[in-house]
Amino acid sequence: MSYITDYIEGNKQRFLDELFGLIKIPSISSQTEHKPDMRKAAEYWKKTILDAGADKAEIFETKGNPIVYGEKIIDSALPTVLVYGHYDVMPVDPVEQWLSSPFEPEVRDGKIYARGADDDKGQSFIHAKAFELMVKTGTLPCNVKFMIEGEEEIGSGSLKIWCADNKDLLKSDVIIVSDTGMIAENIPSITTGLRGISCVEVEVSGPSHDLHSGLYGGAVANPVNILCKMIASLHDENGKVKVKGFYDDVAEVGDDERRELAKAPFSLDEYKKSININEVWGETGYTTTERTGIRPALDVNGIWGGYTGEGSKTIIPAKASAKISMRLVPNQDYVKIAELFQSHFESLAPAHVTVKVTPLHGGQGYVSPIDSPEYQAAYKAVSETFGVAPVPFRSGGSIPIISTFEQILGVKSILLGFGLESDAIHSPNENFPLSNFYRGIEIVPLFYKYFVEEYSKKQS
Repeated sequence: MSYITDYIEGNKQRFLDELFGLIKIPSISSQTEHKPDMRKAAEYWKKTILDAGADKAEIFETKGNPIVYGEKIIDSALPTVLVYGHYDVMPVDPVEQWLSSPFEPEVRDGKIYARGADDDKGQSFIHAKAFELMVKTGTLPCNVKFMIEGEEEIGSGSLKIWCADNKDLLKSDVIIVSDTGMIAENIPSITTGLRGISCVEVEVSGPSHDLHSGLYGGAVANPVNILCKMIASLHDENGKVKVKGFYDDVAEVGDDERRELAKAPFSLDEYKKSININEVWGETGYTTTERTGIRPALDVNGIWGGYTGEGSKTIIPAKASAKISMRLVPNQDYVKIAELFQSHFESLAPAHVTVKVTPLHGGQGYVSPIDSPEYQAAYKAVSETFGVAPVPFRSGGSIPIISTFEQILGVKSILLGFGLESDAIHSPNENFPLSNFYRGIEIVPLFYKYFVEEYSKKQS
């Protein structure tokens, strides 16, 4: 529609400048020294929502980071769309691998480079600007509420409590989320499933203090050696996780659905080339896309112990640790999985060491039906903008709060993401194509239009 493209074209640079203002705030939720930055980011979002045309916006305090809420209610008889996003970002380490400063956004080769460019400042900002477009052009077809949090990257603990305490405030007919991706820049997709996640930290302790590796080597067990051996035993030769009970509740996907998933365009050669590997690895009997979409996984996210500085220091470390995440599929409960892992890992420990397992955070998986009004609306909006129909796609990623929304608020979410695999989220040189940023602002108003139409059909 011309009014949409005209408004975007007339405000492109301002949209970008305002997004850059948000990106420049180093709102890293996992690092306590950035606590003041969480407040700055929340204040920035409050102003953004108000400037876009909300009737009100406010910041709610929590035991953790603040939550921003805003709304514009035009008619209580109309449906309400609740926009969810997060202003917190991942740490930037290893910072030396960035080609530009992580919090000084740059545009290179048609892409925004910065931490949060995609996940999730760039994607969530699409909704603020799409909302502004609809308000300023007098085309907003329904009520809108915003809910922007600052703890998504650390498990959304405060938001879970806040949602339970504010059910009436958050009443809506659909939650729209842009924190996922598309199959490719020219192959749009709508995410219909997310894996759950369960994160733990393990610690293996040996002697009371670091020991001289000459005086004690060969006589005292080395915690680093033992931790490596324990971790290596967590998978069998076929890529299956050996934690007892790990697969007990896995929802198996039938042959018909596997055939539908296989229709999504995918080049194994391009996949390997894009991440510079010679061969893929994973559970025997499943394709690469199935391994990340419909099967669970276990991975070490970080491992440390002993001396890692310049030169050598010949010691037997007193301790060794690792952080481990398990991606889960529907029916797997993240609390149960953490308990199963703890029991299994502790059982692996030889008498020479002691083992401590600490659960960190987690969340359930999520599946979105494709016959719902929100899916049909997204399908039409994406098709109209791209000129091709989107592909339904199950993502290997996790957004733990999505399943919580359904449990607490009783509302389904539509996962309408615009990121790409090449955006390097959580990694150095995170980026987001300008084309997808602006295309998102074009698609979202169409989603609102079609959602109201589909919702009305369902009610009649």
